[in-house]
Amino acid sequence: MIKKIAHWLSRRPKRILSFAIFLLLPAVIGYAATGVNYDILSYLPSNVNSVKGENLLEDPFGEAATSMMIVENMPAKYTDNLLNQIKKLDHVSNAFWLSNSIGIQFPTNLLPSDLAKNFDSGNSTMMIIQYDRPAASAETMATVAKIHKIMNKNCFLAGMSAMVEDTHQVINTELPKYIFIAVFLTLIVLLISFESWLMPFLFLGCIGMAIIYNMGTNLFLGQISYITKAIAAILQLGVTMDYSIFLYRRYEEERLKYADNRDAMAEAITAAFTSLSGSSLTTIAGFLALCFMRFTLGRDMGLVMAKGVIIGVICVIFILPAFILIFDKQINKYQHRKLLPDFKKMNVFIIRHKVLFFVIFLFALIPAYYSQAHTGVYYKMDESLPKTLNSIQANEKLKSTFNMATEHFIVMDGNIDNGTMTKMEDRLKEVAGIEKVYSYHRLLGKGIPDFFVPDKLRNIFKSGSYQLLIVTSDYEVASDNMRTQLKDVQKIVGEYDPAAYITGEGAMTEDLISISNTDFNVTNYISIALIFLIVAVVFRSAAIPVLLIVSIELAIYINEGVPYFQGVTIPFIAPTVISAVQLGATVDYAILMTSRFQEEIRNGKSVKEAAIISGRTSDPSILTSSLTLLCATLGVTIISQMAIVKEICSMLARGAIISAAVTMFLLPSILCIFEPFIRRTTWHWSGTGKEKAEPDKKDKEEIPENKNKAPETGAAGISVTEV
Repeated sequence: MIKKIAHWLSRRPKRILSFAIFLLLPAVIGYAATGVNYDILSYLPSNVNSVKGENLLEDPFGEAATSMMIVENMPAKYTDNLLNQIKKLDHVSNAFWLSNSIGIQFPTNLLPSDLAKNFDSGNSTMMIIQYDRPAASAETMATVAKIHKIMNKNCFLAGMSAMVEDTHQVINTELPKYIFIAVFLTLIVLLISFESWLMPFLFLGCIGMAIIYNMGTNLFLGQISYITKAIAAILQLGVTMDYSIFLYRRYEEERLKYADNRDAMAEAITAAFTSLSGSSLTTIAGFLALCFMRFTLGRDMGLVMAKGVIIGVICVIFILPAFILIFDKQINKYQHRKLLPDFKKMNVFIIRHKVLFFVIFLFALIPAYYSQAHTGVYYKMDESLPKTLNSIQANEKLKSTFNMATEHFIVMDGNIDNGTMTKMEDRLKEVAGIEKVYSYHRLLGKGIPDFFVPDKLRNIFKSGSYQLLIVTSDYEVASDNMRTQLKDVQKIVGEYDPAAYITGEGAMTEDLISISNTDFNVTNYISIALIFLIVAVVFRSAAIPVLLIVSIELAIYINEGVPYFQGVTIPFIAPTVISAVQLGATVDYAILMTSRFQEEIRNGKSVKEAAIISGRTSDPSILTSSLTLLCATLGVTIISQMAIVKEICSMLARGAIISAAVTMFLLPSILCIFEPFIRRTTWHWSGTGKEKAEPDKKDKEEIPENKNKAPETGAAGISVTEV
């Protein structure tokens, strides 16, 4: 069936390319219409208590998101005018400051003193702005952008909504730069790797179309995260370029056998389809493993990237042949000399010292495993943002001026009597790190009658059968002190209302920490299991998947352990993503070398000679592939101000090189040493199912007795006597 399809494709290159170009139009429209989510915490599972509490803030309280604005050295009249403008904006559900809320006629000395201080501190006044849409929604971000335009330089907008809008602006500014650098650097690598001046541009054209198709079909997912948007294109470029290279190399081989280049292409497509299907499965499995995370950002990234790999394979099978056949004459006409070195001497050296390289492999495992297990991670989202952003500076000012590092929102039964509420609030104020406790009950302090409290202020704290407590803390999110504080608050509140919900950035981040720790183990085990199964089926072996996965896991441990030696922390999502993606994307290097090793064994080569040939012939492809992934992600590493995006791409770039180094320098020795074990645990390893002679004995028999006789050479020009 595939032969018929390949024959049909090779006869209609112009028609296929025209149709592919036509499909770009709906893909671009889909890409533009796909929503982007800039709120990391929104990917927490819906059954978590902090998320349930967050939902209650949206309905019934109508406080889906909140910003705090600090106004310095400005008269009350200016602040009133500013608030009046803000209240007129779409999706602002409430906006108030002290005099605006209670009226000029209200005796402020009747309010609890700490409530008044929460709004005024020296020459600074704090105002509260609430929205009827979630913090990361397009409507809220548009409203925040409008607020930024109408406030002056003495105003500072803090809170999650402002931080999300700043993230949106940074990503949109940086994304074109990421892509430009990725394309430019990848082009340089391809020009070095191939003799044709034109072929690299055709590779990039094919992969570029695949990326547009992938991003356009994200419309069916509704929205994607800003992290996925930032790295999906460059990651797809890095992990799918191999497929284009493989097809073209196969076409070059087949063209020597056929007079008609269309027949050569049909044969290349047939051969490539089987190989690419198997090769891409490991990469797809690595991405799909992310879908098992409870923190659904993994599913977001996993689905987009798995889809991208599938679309990449389809484009290589359908579109790249059309490019090659249409521009075949130009490809052959514009050539330059070969620039990649020959890896023969290096591989001869490796096999001669195979025991030494195997010892290096064993000794590297222990420090690599230890360092990756002790690499520090952070969960606080503002740590991933540049300190120069307005929202980050505003958050710092909020902390320094009003002593508010974090806010806890407690949603509980609105029918609890005043006496009970007083006891609970007094206990909460005694918890270490708690600064202030605000509730409707406290607004009625000093005998203020209920009817005297303005509705806009009452509605903040009471709605239907629920009441809201706002607890301010001077502890940082994701700190050990915050963790202890939340446990104490949960214990106290639970004694008075077991059904109460504690939410806010602090509580949601603690749930994120708990979930992500589990996600890392689950995702890691699933990716290993899936890839083990795929490799075992491909080679029909029990030993090969163990050897290949252990080799790539060493590369992953080294990669994740580098920050430990650097003394830096990495974003919490990075280890999970790297473990799955690096394994899935770079185990192909090991599969490529092992496949060639088996092929040479089946061709009658000795174990040592097969190892040298497999290394020499595979190294150029492995080097090109790893450098492509490095170049695709290097631009983000250099430019990005978003630490979470920057660190993930930095680790992907570093991981590609480390995986390539482990495969090129250590795997040949491992295959050579363990070949007897592989032979006994692999179905038809040598092609006949019969055991071969011992490799050392065969090697000795192949060495010529006459030293003056010219050395025998095997495939790829390898001299047996050089081993």
